[in-house]
Amino acid sequence: MRFALVGFLFVMWILMLIGGGIIVAVLGPISLLGDSSFPWFVSSGIKAAFAISLVIIWIFILFKVKNWIFTKELNF
Repeated sequence: MRFALVGFLFVMWILMLIGGGIIVAVLGPISLLGDSSFPWFVSSGIKAAFAISLVIIWIFILFKVKNWIFTKELNF
């Protein structure tokens, strides 16, 4: 049971590091204001929607990993 908890925490931290890297390295430098067709709040809204969808995907992945680990540990 201890290994399952440590594994779950490891996966959680890896997903947070990958997600932070994606946000900072990929999403941060994107600028939709260069051609002046988008106001700043539209550009920020698009970035926020992408970040929120990434968080939802990470939560879904963690939920599946948690169910897989603890179902395997409890032998259902």
